[in-house]
Amino acid sequence: MNDVLKIGGQEVTSRLFLGTGKFSPNSLIPEAVRSSGAHVVTVALRRVDPDYDEENIASFVPKECILMPNTSGARNAGEAVRIARLARAAGCGNWVKIEVITDNRYLLPDNYETIKATEVLSAEGFVVLPYINPDLIVAKRLVDAGAAAVMPLGAPIGSNRGLKTRELIRILIEEIPLPIIVDAGIGRPSEAAEAMEMGAAAVLVNTAIATAGNPVAMARAFALAVEAGRTAYLAGLAETQEYARASSPLTGFLRD
Repeated sequence: MNDVLKIGGQEVTSRLFLGTGKFSPNSLIPEAVRSSGAHVVTVALRRVDPDYDEENIASFVPKECILMPNTSGARNAGEAVRIARLARAAGCGNWVKIEVITDNRYLLPDNYETIKATEVLSAEGFVVLPYINPDLIVAKRLVDAGAAAVMPLGAPIGSNRGLKTRELIRILIEEIPLPIIVDAGIGRPSEAAEAMEMGAAAVLVNTAIATAGNPVAMARAFALAVEAGRTAYLAGLAETQEYARASSPLTGFLRD
């Protein structure tokens, strides 16, 4: 089965994207990456310092991975654009996850500022993956703005609450001609599998792996769940029924 995920013209070999926050110690990151099979790994630019390997989060990411800096800390489009440009100048490549957050309580993304940042950066040749509240009209505008994928949240960042926005994500999957990557809130491998069964192109997981009792083993569990969910989606899930239906005929028992 030829099932290839391409983003920005580049083939991505794993549908599990991995975040690098909250790992303790950072030396667990390369082990978790290998265990997960992740090809795309996201890092916060403020944790990238080429002069100090011990503090440079990028130094823990295997070289074969696609490094995707995020604009964590940006409060408007201008700050997000500046962070993305700094990341590219620091040698982090041209992939960027746009993350613009002005809400300090729930850490929900500012969709309007995200659209503006996407327009600027896509015009400058970045492969832009914007993180948003799931909203069909916003997603359509991101398509027009040049986004390479759309990353709706499943639940607030770091909450591990699962797919609380499931129906809105389903609409994006049906209507948007870009990869839909579920980001934020996924807390269990079963929830990652559910997102993939819906037809999501990929999921990005950080907190649920990094804060697990055994992050390396949990990374493997998520990898298996993503693979299972994607395989189920491609196989075609059976329809649900309101009433019971026997799996075998109810006639022909004994002498009937």
